[in-house]
Amino acid sequence: MPETPLDDTALDDAALAASLDGGFTSRHAELDGVRLHYVEGGSGEPLVLLGGWPQTWWQWRKVLPALAARHRVIAVDLRGMGGSGKPADGYDKKTLAGDVRRLLGRLGIESAHVVGHDIGAMVAYAFAANHPEATRKIALLDVSHPEPRWAELPLIPREGAFHLWWFAFNQVEGLPEQLLAGRSRLLLDWLFGAMAPGGDAIDDHARRVYARAYDEPDAIRAGNAWYRAFPQDIADLAGYAPVTAPILALGGEHSNYERLVTAVPELGTDTRVVRVDGAGHYLPEERPEAVVEELTRFLG
Repeated sequence: MPETPLDDTALDDAALAASLDGGFTSRHAELDGVRLHYVEGGSGEPLVLLGGWPQTWWQWRKVLPALAARHRVIAVDLRGMGGSGKPADGYDKKTLAGDVRRLLGRLGIESAHVVGHDIGAMVAYAFAANHPEATRKIALLDVSHPEPRWAELPLIPREGAFHLWWFAFNQVEGLPEQLLAGRSRLLLDWLFGAMAPGGDAIDDHARRVYARAYDEPDAIRAGNAWYRAFPQDIADLAGYAPVTAPILALGGEHSNYERLVTAVPELGTDTRVVRVDGAGHYLPEERPEAVVEELTRFLG
């Protein structure tokens, strides 16, 4: 059946934020020439949520109300994501972490817990490494920071192994914008079908939100820039000491749990890796109850 048309206002950040329990509002901040969009609600210890590709802050919708019962929650669209600005440069994770640090300063927050998924997990770690004074605890959902072993990821798929073909595709300059502009829903459906067992955790409405966010050439270019910065991220990691803030890593049973078991202990002095059973890559949408339970236990 054809999709039922939705007015753009149903996909607008302000309307999406208002639809959630917890008094969430959609806001923007101008920070040294970069405009960041964020959604805020709840009260208590500050908790920052950072999402990943190809999604927006809306990926946290299923966990936001529960987290807001205990925390002042700020779900941020990173530079290049959703309602945030998409400048020509600054997509390495150290710079993205600096954006988040400046946002916290603007909000009068001295320190916060930082939770990231996918690209956001890389930024969460970079935040802890570069801004320890502003870091309470960090959680990395299904991804860690880029590290040298990533340069050895195979171009040709190995039998029985999941092939991260988009890591290479997103490195190509100019072509993805031409191929995906106005067609990002095709990519989203493939990714969610391949990486979220069952496929129904990310519903049609959410997919429309994400497609709207990534359908324009500038948005595609900016999202890909997070991947093109991986060589710089790997070089930056070499200069970081293991972080002392407690680290929790949650890995999907059908996704990156085994990789995290190897990678995360090298990143900090106080680390724990937990497998989320029955989950693929998109933990906050596939297993929101488990994510809330583990974060509540970890953050206190």
